[in-house]
Amino acid sequence: MQIIHLSNKKIFCLVFIFNIINFQLAQEKLEFVDLFNSKNNPKVSCYRIPSIITASNGDLIAAIDERVLSCDDLKSNRDINIVMRKSNNNGKSWHPIVRIVDYPLGESASDPSMILDKKTNTIFLFYNYMDLDEQKNIYYLKYISSNDNGNTWSSPVDITEQISKPSWKNDFKFITSGKGIQTSDGTLLHCLVNLQKGTHIFGSIDNGKTWFLNENPVSPGDESKIVELEDNVWMVNSRVNNLGFRYSHLTYDKGKSWISKEEKSIIDPGCNAAFIKINYQDSNLLFLSNINSKFDRREIVLRFSNDLGKTWSKPKVIYYGSAAYSSITLINENKLGLFFEMDNYSKNIFVSISLKEFLKEMGM
Repeated sequence: MQIIHLSNKKIFCLVFIFNIINFQLAQEKLEFVDLFNSKNNPKVSCYRIPSIITASNGDLIAAIDERVLSCDDLKSNRDINIVMRKSNNNGKSWHPIVRIVDYPLGESASDPSMILDKKTNTIFLFYNYMDLDEQKNIYYLKYISSNDNGNTWSSPVDITEQISKPSWKNDFKFITSGKGIQTSDGTLLHCLVNLQKGTHIFGSIDNGKTWFLNENPVSPGDESKIVELEDNVWMVNSRVNNLGFRYSHLTYDKGKSWISKEEKSIIDPGCNAAFIKINYQDSNLLFLSNINSKFDRREIVLRFSNDLGKTWSKPKVIYYGSAAYSSITLINENKLGLFFEMDNYSKNIFVSISLKEFLKEMGM
């Protein structure tokens, strides 16, 4: 038998070709819809920071930053608005872009995230605000709300004093983009990051009339997402920079104490991810979408856990190329909707994923 020796260059080429073939196969199965692309609007530098939710009537709402002057983040950008698109048919088609938060030049709103209160059918859309001309580097925390499935929205409500402290005024703080949750007892929960003081849970026990801040932060943790595993058992999955993997945090006493765990099997370069719990065919499943690379923002994947986060499946690659932030929603009992940044923030992709096909491919 003849042994063939391959050079490193040839091996690299074969690996590259293999990845291209896998990418093409993935593309054939998944239909990507680019919802927000600055090439279609020359007045916008880029669209960033995706958030998606399913309204009480089944409509999909996708919200995102409209970054006008540049692609810079909030503290360096004098013109960021929040815009949205809706779908009435499970993501098959989408309405035109509508601007729902728009301040005068010099004031910006960024990092949308949403919670649906299923008891009142109210959608809360949170964002971070800054007046760069009058109060540069001072972060305010606000929301707008909708009682008609995202057709109209309220005036902004400032909750900075409720979910932060006076001593935090000059701190780098922000509500994590993407989504929060409503627990089984009706509590609304979300994650607030203070880069000086840690990542805190905040929420409401009265359907958004007032808001509270949990005093005990999770650590380590940057942008984070929370789910309720069982009654009053919460899990937070966190971005952690410069480690190459993610962290999870578990509480059995509503955030009075936390048990933290290195999730070394979930590699990550330090990037916001999406985390959701779904009851599928009488099984409670966790789903996580994130970037499957230790150093670069590329290769977005989806994985699941059927044991409440104790272990995780192998990752399924959704896109091999450049990707970043993502957000997940349950479209209906059979499908997930994934909304993510792609190709160096030039595209913002919606893709519908069959739960049955995904879980079958994962061996469940």
